Amino acid sequence: QRKLKGSFNLLLYKYLLPRGTIFSAVSGAKWTYVGPAGQDHWEDNYPYCGGAFQSPINIMSDLMRFDPTLRPVDVRNYNLSPNEQLTLGNNGHSAQISLPSKMYLLGLHHRYSAAQLHFHWGSSSSPAGSEHMVNNKQYAAEMHIVHFNSDKYSSISMAVDKSDGLAVLGVLIEVGEFNPAFEQFLKFIIGIKYKDEKVPVPGFNIRSLLPAQLDEYYRYDGSLTTPPCYPSVLWTVFRNPVTISYQQYMSLVTTLFSSHAQDSVSVPMSSNYRKPQPLEGRVVLVSFKEDIGYILTDSVCVNFPGLMVPAVVCSALGLLLIVSVMCYLLRQKRSEAQQGKNQGAGYSVGEQDEYGS
Repeated sequence: QRKLKGSFNLLLYKYLLPRGTIFSAVSGAKWTYVGPAGQDHWEDNYPYCGGAFQSPINIMSDLMRFDPTLRPVDVRNYNLSPNEQLTLGNNGHSAQISLPSKMYLLGLHHRYSAAQLHFHWGSSSSPAGSEHMVNNKQYAAEMHIVHFNSDKYSSISMAVDKSDGLAVLGVLIEVGEFNPAFEQFLKFIIGIKYKDEKVPVPGFNIRSLLPAQLDEYYRYDGSLTTPPCYPSVLWTVFRNPVTISYQQYMSLVTTLFSSHAQDSVSVPMSSNYRKPQPLEGRVVLVSFKEDIGYILTDSVCVNFPGLMVPAVVCSALGLLLIVSVMCYLLRQKRSEAQQGKNQGAGYSVGEQDEYGS
């Protein structure tokens, strides 16, 4: 039903909106993240940006539904040879790396071949720039690896506006330990300081940019997070983030400009992320079961949000606690009688612990 609605919206915008409006959307009107052409005004020139099924979203626990049919993400041909030249470029909105179509995803309804990857980040003063949020938490940055449906479409440009056109892997990034995989391209980033600059980058293992575990993720139907915001993306956002060092984060955040080298005013490229979009009744399928947590208070179990503990389990745990306390006190009393003296007794319960333009 969600995909049918997405397809309907695509048809609606293509055929019912004024032709001039559509032309401005596909002709490449300028856009930014803030200001008069900022994201609050994107829909003025790109009507999809004000439509349904927009991304990113804030992935809350009450939206999650466990789907036992979701298998680990299966990436193929991600380990590229150094002889395979990639292109690292500055498109004015992000740092983007071209990818060969021989890289692809298995396990979806169609084969999705890779096209490019790019990044979204915060600023030097605020390391909070991921597009997707999880239970209101925003990470320092986010990487998107964009794939297109190569079973049905010959190129990403042909697939980008189709309801089944794209599949994007989202990787949340936080500041922590140094990441040698990211250094494979960050060491070249000084060569793309300004818009439209590009440098060659030797191929490397793109899989090393992903989390170690590919079996835990969130999945939902959404859109491009930049204009023209087509609702054409099957999103897979990994549950576990990857880390980069503070120096690596600063290299990404402070090196690039959204302006051309010859422009009179240089515009730093920072905080290039879109705000969370309305959910509109969507659910987020998850490939993992939430851990069961509980608090024991006066023999009553209190569920953490989003976690379900059957009442019979709570009752059993409460009874077990009472029996344990009684047994402990009985042992203490016997010990006191045997030693002929009083001993103080204490008992504590341990806590359980883009598609870029």
